Amino acid sequence: MAKPGNKIQWVRKFTLYASLFFTLLFCVLALAEEQTSDIRAVIKHIDQLYRSETSHADMEMHIVTPHWERTLAMTIWSKGMDKTFIRITAPKKEQGVATLRIGNEMWNYLPKTNKVMKIPPSMMMGSWMGSDFTNDDLVRESSMLNDYTYQFVTPEDASPDHLYIQLTPKEDSPIVWGKIVAAVRSDDYIPVWQHFYDEKGKLMRVMNFKDLKTFGDKTAPAVIEIIPQNREGHKTIVRWLNATFDLDIDDKIFTRRNLQKRR
Repeated sequence: MAKPGNKIQWVRKFTLYASLFFTLLFCVLALAEEQTSDIRAVIKHIDQLYRSETSHADMEMHIVTPHWERTLAMTIWSKGMDKTFIRITAPKKEQGVATLRIGNEMWNYLPKTNKVMKIPPSMMMGSWMGSDFTNDDLVRESSMLNDYTYQFVTPEDASPDHLYIQLTPKEDSPIVWGKIVAAVRSDDYIPVWQHFYDEKGKLMRVMNFKDLKTFGDKTAPAVIEIIPQNREGHKTIVRWLNATFDLDIDDKIFTRRNLQKRR
């Protein structure tokens, strides 16, 4: 039979260990919650970097292949995460070609045939105007915040100045990538690069962010370069010439009727 003194010591030890356990558990949970909050802030910043509440920008897209090169000039409008309108302004051959996305629906207008074509969801990862950018890249139908799960990772060649995030598509997301690994600057979450992998873990393309510029009160890379890893000699470069954010944009911009206006 245990002595009363031994029972008291056992109870004290149990209480101490239990207190330490729950304190440690609380710290772990608090850290996990803080990391989740931090990573969501990073992902949200990337998602909204070129959009904000509204955006309006003039851009150039330079497409390079082993056999030819061409440059497209275009104007793009966006409103929130649900509306995007793009119109090509040069060269003359493609002038007037337009793209509209509203929610999950997308249309292209070809002035040569005067036809509006609806783009099915299966084509969102298809090439836009023969470039290395997909339809989804340009109109940003998918959202990193809503369509992926994410976690911080530490690559072997990690820089102390960068944060690294691995994004995995959710099961119900119509996304072809197996995963994306993104690097952002630690101090302001400005993207540095994104690596896109297929479902077998093979690197398929690299997206680099360059030439940091200030547009109004927003600072963002003015150049995005995409280099496919399975097509030698191909790359596409998009350059923001000017941009405004969070100004009023007429909802008439985001209409099918506006698609067919030749401006």
